[in-house]
Parts: sequence; C-alpha cells; structure tokens
Amino acid sequence: MKLKQAVTGIAALACMTTAAHAQSAGSFFVTSGWFHFAPQSSSQPLTVTSIGGSPTNITEANTGATLSSGDTLGLTAGYFITDHIATEFVFGIPPSFDLQGSGSLEQFGKLGQAKQWSPTLLLKYYFNAPTATFRPYLGVGVSRIWFTDEKITNGVFQANVLHGPTAVTTDSSWEPVFNLGFTYSFNQHWFAGASVSYLPLSTTAKLNTAAATPVGTLNVQSQTKIKLNPIVTYVNIGYRF
Repeated sequence: MKLKQAVTGIAALACMTTAAHAQSAGSFFVTSGWFHFAPQSSSQPLTVTSIGGSPTNITEANTGATLSSGDTLGLTAGYFITDHIATEFVFGIPPSFDLQGSGSLEQFGKLGQAKQWSPTLLLKYYFNAPTATFRPYLGVGVSRIWFTDEKITNGVFQANVLHGPTAVTTDSSWEPVFNLGFTYSFNQHWFAGASVSYLPLSTTAKLNTAAATPVGTLNVQSQTKIKLNPIVTYVNIGYRF
C-alpha cells in the first residue's frame, strides 16, 4: 500500500511539474489563426512632381484614397525567455487591399490594389502565473512593411485622370507595433488566443505615367502619402512544446 501511494505521489508530482513548465522559461510555442486588417486610412492630395523630366509641384485639390480591410492566414512562433517574458515572430500570407478613391475620385470606386507584407518581431509580457489557465499580455515590437503587386486596375480613372498607362511603386519601412491579448490553456500543450495590434503606418505611393498630351507622350510623375494606421486582430489556436 505504501509503495502504491509513493508511486501515485511521484506520478502526480511529475504531472504538476510538466504543467508548471508548460508556459515557463525555455518553452516554445507556435500558433495559427486568422488576421483581420482594418486600416484607419486617409491620404494627402495627389501631387504632380515632374512632367517630361521638369520638376513641378502641382497639387490636385480634393483628391484622395483609402484602403479596404483585408483578411489572411497567420502563423507565429515564440519562445519564453522567462516565466513572464516571451519573444514572438509573426508572419503570414500577405493580404490584398483595394485602393478606393475619395473626394473627387470617389466616383471611380476602386482605383487599384496591392499586397502588404509585414513580418513582425514582438516582445511580450505575460501576467499571472505560468500555470494559470488565463494569461493576458502586453507586447511591443517592430514590423518590416513593404508592398508588392501594386497596380492601377481602373481603366477609366487611368485614362481620364492620369491620362495614360501608369506604374505604381510604394515605400518600404520599419514601423513600431503595439500589441495586447490573452491566451487560454486547455491543457499543458494546447491553447487558444486572441490579440489586437496597432501599427502607426504610412507609405508614399509613387505613380509613373506615360501621359498622352498635345505635344506627344510625356513621362509624368506624381505621388500621394497614404496613412494606413491599421488595427489588426488575430484569433488563433496554439501548441506549446
């Protein structure tokens, strides 16, 4: 009987020890889930900066653009440095955003589209004990932002406003990320989570147009600065090692 009690006690202690270290220093975790990007967007008026190679500064009054929301599959991988501090790398399939006209350009509807890449590194502080089922956290980090597949898709806008075939490029940048969320553990390995992040993000879209004019085709360069400032939500399922 004593031997049986001793074995039972050792087994229970082992289970407790395993659970205690499920969210503690030295443990790894991965998550997969759904990102929703909600840009709080606005833009400066379109400004013509060059015509036929000659510098200009012509502002097209009451022109602007906003970005639509986007959704995509996300993945993260993290490591607990201490029982309360973890690092996490966040990445996913780049979402596609539609560029919508505003002001005098609102009549054209969708002007173009682009895909956003934003791999992110976070440093997160977890509250409550490592063995707690519910653990809220705060995080801060940095994201590398760039866009691909930028293009004008509205032929009427391109012909009547830009006056010719137009190529689009955008700036890349490093941006801060502010993050908060929580995890809820089902057992020592599996958990669910949700988070909200904010990125104070802006980019400059540069347009290069082969414009048809009375004197022939001229290269016209223009640009606009677009503030995105997205609020990003992430709902996920995770696994700890």
